[in-house]
Amino acid sequence: MKELVIATQNKKKLEEIREILKGLDLKITSLVDYSFAPKIVENGVTFRDNAIKKALKISRFNGKLTLGEDSGLCINALGGKPGVYSARFSGKNKSDALNNQKVLKLLGNLPLSKRRAHYSCAVAIADAGKLIGSVECRCFGRIGFKPRGDYGFGYDPVFIIPKYKKTFAQLGPKIKHKMSHRYLALKKAEKIIAGYLKNKGQCYILKKAAKGGGYG
Repeated sequence: MKELVIATQNKKKLEEIREILKGLDLKITSLVDYSFAPKIVENGVTFRDNAIKKALKISRFNGKLTLGEDSGLCINALGGKPGVYSARFSGKNKSDALNNQKVLKLLGNLPLSKRRAHYSCAVAIADAGKLIGSVECRCFGRIGFKPRGDYGFGYDPVFIIPKYKKTFAQLGPKIKHKMSHRYLALKKAEKIIAGYLKNKGQCYILKKAAKGGGYG
């Protein structure tokens, strides 16, 4: 079975990606399975920069089809912060809880109408050091006044979807996976991966035929 390596060590993110891409006939692994993989410094200016860097660097290392993903929260009232620093917003001793606390403290008592925000997710696919494609999608909402809900990770407990008046952490996977930034981006990436594998297979058949090799 063809392998797809997810360039992450985040187990919760990997679990979510596996669920969304379960329609692909691929063995999905991650950097947890590659202990000697090179360290990736996420110093890109944009989410897309970081996603592409992850995909290219890891695919050069292992020579395999690799998916790089970078995502985060952008809050209008904070000038787009935390942005690409979302995962490490609270500093050296970062954690989801501390990141959420910092965001809530910075927003203070701003009314809900002024707590507009969006999640952004960029996904890049590379194979053996060659970039195949990249996509980026967003999901819009508001930042609540306190964490609510037990599902998900990151800023899910404070990210409210206006339509439901609940946070992603309250809504759970069935609803989140139909509208989240990561779901939308991965579904686009899924089409890129499927198309690439199909075309690659067709190219292989044509090469075999051109060389006079038998096929079936």
